[in-house]
Amino acid sequence: MRQIVTHITDTDAYTFSCLYYILQTYPRAEVEYTFFDRNGTCYPPGFAELLQEQVDGMRQVVITDEEVAFMRRKMYYLPLWFFTFLKGYRFSPKEVKISQDAEGHLSIGVQGKWYSTIMWEMPLLATISELMHELNGDHERYDAALEQQRTRDKAIRALSNGLVISDFGVRRRFSLAHQDMVVATFKQVAQEGGYTDAEGRFVPWTGSFPGTSSVYLAMKYDLTPIGTMSHQIIEFEENVSGVFECNFNVMRKFSDVYDGDNGIYLYDCFGDKVFFSNLSKRMAMMYKGLRVDSGSEEEQLEKIIAKYQSLGIDPASKQVVFSNGLNIDRAIELHEFTAGRMQDSYGIGTHLTCDVTGCKPMNIVIKLTRSRITELREWHDCVKLSCDKGKTLGNPDKCRYLQMLIGE
Repeated sequence: MRQIVTHITDTDAYTFSCLYYILQTYPRAEVEYTFFDRNGTCYPPGFAELLQEQVDGMRQVVITDEEVAFMRRKMYYLPLWFFTFLKGYRFSPKEVKISQDAEGHLSIGVQGKWYSTIMWEMPLLATISELMHELNGDHERYDAALEQQRTRDKAIRALSNGLVISDFGVRRRFSLAHQDMVVATFKQVAQEGGYTDAEGRFVPWTGSFPGTSSVYLAMKYDLTPIGTMSHQIIEFEENVSGVFECNFNVMRKFSDVYDGDNGIYLYDCFGDKVFFSNLSKRMAMMYKGLRVDSGSEEEQLEKIIAKYQSLGIDPASKQVVFSNGLNIDRAIELHEFTAGRMQDSYGIGTHLTCDVTGCKPMNIVIKLTRSRITELREWHDCVKLSCDKGKTLGNPDKCRYLQMLIGE
C-alpha cells in the first residue's frame, strides 16, 4: 500500500516548537503515549497490520533542504542547531506498539525518549484517519468538485464575517489531498480580497486566513505555520512541580526557551481554576494571549477578560484563540460575542478537513500517559483534566485525586 505520510513536516507546527522546548528543558526525559478512540471504533480485520506497514515506512521519511529553508524563514524562533538535529532525526518504529482485539478495537502505545517519540503523534493520527476513510470506501465516493465548492462557501462566509481563521486539521483529516484542497481554497478566496454585492459594489473581506497548523502545507502555499504548544508539556510538568504550580513553571520555562516568541499559552490542561489562581502579571504581560480549547467559550472569555482587568492589563491588547471543535457558524457567534474586547482568532480542524459529504469523522487522540524526567527515575502517570469532562484522560484514580485537590 502507498505510504500515507511522506513528509516530516506533514505535522502540526507545535510538534517542532514542543520538541525544541523538550531538548532545552528535559533532554533525558522518557515518556509513554496512549491512543484513545472516543467513539470506540471497531476497526476492520487486519487494520493493525496495515497500520504497522505505515509505521515501518516512516523510517524513510527525513527532512529535506527545502523544508529546512522554509522553517528557518517562517519558524524563525527555532535556532540553527535545531535543524542540524532534525537532519539527523529518524523515526524509530520500535517505539510504537500496535495491537487489535477480536472486536476490532485498536490499541497503540508509544514509548521512548520524549524528544524522539513526540514526532509520532500527528503521523499516527493522520494515517489512522486517512486509512480508515479509504477502507470504508469514503474516498471512492468523494466528489472533488462538490467538496471544493463547499469549502469555498465556508471561506467566503468566514472572511466576510470578520474571522481570522486558520486550519488546525491534520490529526483527523479525510486525507492529505483534501486538506491540501482546503488550504489552497482558503488562500485563493483570501487573495480575492472581497466580493461583489448585489448592487455591483466590491466589498473587502473583514477577515483573513493567516495560515495552517500543517508545516508542509504552509510551505507549499507560503503561509504561516500556526501553533505553539500542546497539553503534554503541562501534563509532564505536573509530575515535576505539582498541579498548582505546573502552569506557572511551564510559562516561565517556555518564555525562557523562546525569549518571548510563541506567546499563545494553552491554559486548560488542569481546568481554568488552577491556571487563573496563579497567573502572575509578569507572565500575563509577557504572553500575547491564551488559547481556549475546552469549556464554554463565552464563560472562558469572560474569565480571561476579568483576569486581565484584575491585573491592570487591557484585554483588548491581548489575543484569544478559540479551537474547541468549532465550525464556521459557531466561530461567527464567538466573534460577535467577543465584540472587539480581545483580538480573537479561530483554529478550526475537523469541520474543515473532514466535513465531507456522507463521511463520519473520527474522534481520536494520542495523549501523554506516563513520564519520568530521566532514565534513572521512577515513572509517574500523566493526566489531562480540561474544562470539559469528556476530555478528561488518564489514570482515573489520579484524575479523581487531582480534582479533589483542586476542589472540582
